[in-house]
Amino acid sequence: MENNQLILTQKLTKIYPMGQHQLYALKEVDLSFGPGEFAGLVGPSGSGKTTFLNIVGSLDVPSQGQVEVLGRRIETLTHKEAAELRKKHIGFIFQTFNLLPVYTVFENVEFPLILLGLPSSERRQRVMEALEWVRLADRANSRPAQLSGGECQRVAIARAIVKKPALILADEPTANLDAENSHNILQIMARLNQELGITFIFATHDEKVIGYLKRKITLVDGRVTKDETYSSQPGMEGHHEAS
Repeated sequence: MENNQLILTQKLTKIYPMGQHQLYALKEVDLSFGPGEFAGLVGPSGSGKTTFLNIVGSLDVPSQGQVEVLGRRIETLTHKEAAELRKKHIGFIFQTFNLLPVYTVFENVEFPLILLGLPSSERRQRVMEALEWVRLADRANSRPAQLSGGECQRVAIARAIVKKPALILADEPTANLDAENSHNILQIMARLNQELGITFIFATHDEKVIGYLKRKITLVDGRVTKDETYSSQPGMEGHHEAS
């Protein structure tokens, strides 16, 4: 893998058996992503977007081809090695917030740091810093049921960034949010990308998300049909200039 690439896929193929037939979720996908990208996989439902994120996030393995993430070959990792890669270097944001309802906002965000074995003083500092980033420090002692949908998704972002990962994978992160909350969430993620240099890769068909992307990769039937980069700033919906 080139030194400046976080992710490199070569002829990435994912096949699911369907009775006597085979379903190709991904077909020979060649893509690379460098540090600090704000990129999205777009395309119709069933085009392979989530499958790609799951493989890059070491939640799944390719049927054929090679996938390298942060210098590790995904297809060669043991379950334990894959879990370590996720635990240390990859954050996930889903359309369902996946917060633990019995825990406070603080405890939900703290959980990845407990898994990393950090001391409590460092955990507290990092959690409050992450909550400041998403403007929820004042809700640290609240529980998810006391929050709005937009606030829950901001907690999920704080949980994803608290360990300062190199990579965040976001699967339809605005699907359950109204337009105003969607833009708030996207502005926070764009700021994290710009100021902290975290690489974001989205799977989405939401035009609001697409408007913020610096790079748009179109998947159709498991194949990359278009890969566009833009010269405008994130959030300039309708003002993208392809380059």
